[in-house]
Amino acid sequence: MQNCKKCLLLEAGESVTYSEIMQYVSTLDKQTLVTEDEYLKRISHCKRCDYLLSGMCRKCGCYVEVRARLKDADCPDFNNRKW
Repeated sequence: MQNCKKCLLLEAGESVTYSEIMQYVSTLDKQTLVTEDEYLKRISHCKRCDYLLSGMCRKCGCYVEVRARLKDADCPDFNNRKW
């Protein structure tokens, strides 16, 4: 069975990587993170983006589930920013 390439990490069957990413996020200062509602809004844009590949942004190489949580981060698609 082939994993979904247009999914986030957990959806793509990357549960170990997802757990490691969430462990990292838990160490971040809460003041640097967006609200859960804002995070879900950002992620919904990422999930529809052609640059999403197995939880990573092909535009910048980040894990979208980290970048979308950070207040000072923005969508790396400079020509078509979604958030």
